[in-house]
Amino acid sequence: MRIFNSASRSLEVLEPSEGNRVGMYTCGPTVYDFAHIGNLRTFLFEDLLRRYLVFCGYDVTQVMNLTDVDDKTIRAAREAGKSLDEYTRVYKDAFFEDLQALNVRPADAYPCATAHIPQMVEMIARLVEKGFGYVAEDGSVYFSIEKDAGYGRLVNLDRDQMRRGERVEHDEYEKEGVADFALWKAWKEEDGDVAWDSPWGRGRPGWHIECSAMSMAYLGESFDLHTGGVDNRFPHHEDEIAQSEGATGKPFVRYWMHSNFLLVENKKMSKSAGNFYTLRDLLGRGHSARAIRYALLNAHYRQLLNFTIAGLDQAAASLDRLDTFNKRLEGLASGGSGGELPKFCNDVRSEFVAAMDDDLNLPGAIAAIFRLATAGNRAMDEDVLDANGADAILGLLRELDEVLGFLRCEADAPDRAVQALMEQREVARGAKDWAEADRLRDEIESMGWTVKDTSDGAQLHRK
Repeated sequence: MRIFNSASRSLEVLEPSEGNRVGMYTCGPTVYDFAHIGNLRTFLFEDLLRRYLVFCGYDVTQVMNLTDVDDKTIRAAREAGKSLDEYTRVYKDAFFEDLQALNVRPADAYPCATAHIPQMVEMIARLVEKGFGYVAEDGSVYFSIEKDAGYGRLVNLDRDQMRRGERVEHDEYEKEGVADFALWKAWKEEDGDVAWDSPWGRGRPGWHIECSAMSMAYLGESFDLHTGGVDNRFPHHEDEIAQSEGATGKPFVRYWMHSNFLLVENKKMSKSAGNFYTLRDLLGRGHSARAIRYALLNAHYRQLLNFTIAGLDQAAASLDRLDTFNKRLEGLASGGSGGELPKFCNDVRSEFVAAMDDDLNLPGAIAAIFRLATAGNRAMDEDVLDANGADAILGLLRELDEVLGFLRCEADAPDRAVQALMEQREVARGAKDWAEADRLRDEIESMGWTVKDTSDGAQLHRK
């Protein structure tokens, strides 16, 4: 498997440091608001990556952090008149609801920054002891970029841009603001009751030290894979590298992977432009989480993605096509484990794997799926596909859906309760009791399914 390593700016063969074990750290949400679809694109890319690594036989340990203390969370909690924990709890819960709706596989750990302050203090102390960190007059601690000869390596910074001796207090800053960054921030009045004790006085950690301390706590001082959005490369990931390697003297991460930005209707997403969407916004408009997952994944992760409502509708139509193919297969299949794949789809798995091995070329992988659907439908039209062949194809689709997470497979079939309601609705429709049929439709939809009446009968689709 080849992946694009942001650090080397080239495609490299993934070679874990320890056999087939992969330690993977993924930058999670800052829980001051609901995640927007740009955030979700990154989380889905990371889910796809983890799923494919498992598909390839790797033993993956994935850690995703929750940033629940930083400039944004403190400011938002203060404006809302709530404690930090009370405020961020709402958005932590919402984040996990989003992941579940989008069929994102759970990470192995979701460390919160507020639960790992001792690890951060210990790491900062190591940096001060080694001369990379220094204490300012107010008790804040800063990382001296002048002491790190390799600073700027991830984003290829010109070291002449660096303003040695100047300090950047804010967690996030522009590339042009390259200066010493805060490891520990001395308490200020606007922090309210958000503070912890440290050798340098009461205060709180800077944003960047959080991920370094938490990733090492769960994956060790060196690990294989670190991912995030392209906007995290600088300053966040650059600062992570500097402070982590300064503290340990060891290489921090072997491979860095970053997903690109998302536009909405060819514009930068913003609330003022009216094109800012959360998952809840789109679900409220009647779009399915499954179609949203497909639409946000259906571009190479390193390409700029232009998200449009028309494209989301097209994603739903593409899924309908796959659903129809699956239903035809299920109607023909015997329900067994199946035999050998028919000759017309022998190459599908290898084409899928070849595309995914090429830096997660998902569009190429999806194209192989649709070629299978076209050939399979033709075989059924010509009555040359038997039950064993249908079983085998369904088995292949189930296997590939372990990577994609949006194909229609048996695992996504309605349960008995939903099927019973559908049968009752058919009886009501046969008796022309339209009011009862509508009531049953509403009940079915409340259980997470939509009903589509077609010339071939009523069909169920997962919301």
